[in-house]
Amino acid sequence: MTVKEFKLPDVGEGVAEGELVSWLVAPGDRVEEDQPVAEVETDKALVEVPSSYDGTVEELFVEEGEMVPVGDVIISFRVDEDGDAGAAAADAGSDAESDSDSAAADEPEPEPDATADEGDAEPAEPDTPSGRTFAPPSARRLARELGVDVAAVEGSGPGGRVSEADVRAHAEGGAAESGGSSDGDAPTPRPAPTDTGSGERKSAVSKRGGDESADSAAAGGNAPEPAGRETTLATPATRKVARDRGVDIDDVPTDETRDGEAFVTAEAVNAYADALESPAEPTPEPADVDAGAGDDPAAASDAADAAAAASGDETVPYRGVRRTIGKQMERSKFTAPHVTHHDTAEVDSLVDARADLKPTAESEGVKLTYMPFVMKAIVAGLKEHPYLNSELREEDEAIVLKKDYNLGIAVATDAGLMVPVVDDVDEKGLFELADEVNDLAARARERKLKPAEMKGGTFTITNFGAIGGEYATPIINYPETAILGLGAIEERPVVREGADGASEVVPAPTLPLSLSIDHRVVDGAIAAQFANTVMEHLENPLLLLNE
Repeated sequence: MTVKEFKLPDVGEGVAEGELVSWLVAPGDRVEEDQPVAEVETDKALVEVPSSYDGTVEELFVEEGEMVPVGDVIISFRVDEDGDAGAAAADAGSDAESDSDSAAADEPEPEPDATADEGDAEPAEPDTPSGRTFAPPSARRLARELGVDVAAVEGSGPGGRVSEADVRAHAEGGAAESGGSSDGDAPTPRPAPTDTGSGERKSAVSKRGGDESADSAAAGGNAPEPAGRETTLATPATRKVARDRGVDIDDVPTDETRDGEAFVTAEAVNAYADALESPAEPTPEPADVDAGAGDDPAAASDAADAAAAASGDETVPYRGVRRTIGKQMERSKFTAPHVTHHDTAEVDSLVDARADLKPTAESEGVKLTYMPFVMKAIVAGLKEHPYLNSELREEDEAIVLKKDYNLGIAVATDAGLMVPVVDDVDEKGLFELADEVNDLAARARERKLKPAEMKGGTFTITNFGAIGGEYATPIINYPETAILGLGAIEERPVVREGADGASEVVPAPTLPLSLSIDHRVVDGAIAAQFANTVMEHLENPLLLLNE
């Protein structure tokens, strides 16, 4: 058996990092190749990360809610020789440890009491039930930092589970036993099983600069005593500060609590780290910490979090999909000069047509909404006015008139606005479009869309009328050149010719339309003509038979 480390793969084009939302496996679980092991939220979507190995989960290196750069180790597996060989073939382009592991796989499997390296004269690894040590990621991380073989620690938890307290007790006991020994008699701490073949790589949540912190603490006699907690509450920004400063968040002293658990702020982390680096100097006064926080965005952010918490406000991280939406909106609004054209379609005939088709759609298992009719009407408008189905490529000084009609449908979700794309709308019927839109919208709300399903759009529709409202000024889904907003279909007063030829005001179902355009590409007159074409097809649904 060998231990293989698995890094966070590139789960989407241009993605540099992701938030590990949830683990789908636990240490000791048996997994197969391609089985999802974690859910990761990137700036594009929530995706499942599949395993590259057949084997047993050995260790989880990342805690839920942490941001992980692509390429960092997130999990390790204990695999047999066959599984190792197959995975090595699949990961031919990985780091050098793949070569050493595959070479080890060609040799006879070492006995349980064999050392990690054949030439080392290190103590043998003690036997554990099923050859596995039960310990949470935090305990394993602490064992690595203290140079303790976690397999040698006697666990006090259920089923021999090793806690952080067990690791500390073992480390202190080992130090006491070796205190009177000469340097030559002291055994060299062997790496934990999960460090096999890892060289100098660290897991995504290991302490950065931990050795330097330890050295500085040993150098001064006034270093603060580490708190040594097992559980600490802190914001992601605070945890990032702790990682950057090489500080274990559980060691930072604090008097603050949240829900009965210790709560640490970025100021406390910085003060603790400063004391470790310069233990002879007095701890900065709160005013000094606040002054320094202005130079550290993460610390300043956490200070704001603490102030918000004190006032009862809630602070929500601005990252992932929400941050991507914000950046995309900002880019669009400040790149494309927006103009919004408003109009209203009288849709009596559309309402009747949908009512006539609903029973047939239901018999085929399709929920028929007004959206497929609108999509077909938009395609008719785009064919007559192709500049609304275009993209401005400034670097090439060219406008590309798209021949595909791929319509994005904006869907409101708990994570923000998702825009799945329905391809080739011109080639699909009403029922087929209805079924596809319903499926995409449902999976968007469940966060199960694939990144590829949100690409390639040429024009976007946003239906704010489903929530309530008539008109809006929708922001273009850049680099597209137009977006159509739909208000609610409701009865509103309209002026029509009565039986006696006189005009009269009567209630009728109407559909408000809000068309935003990139004025660099589309003129106002063209926008109005496009809107007229769309309204003509909505007011006379039989025209949609040609689309």
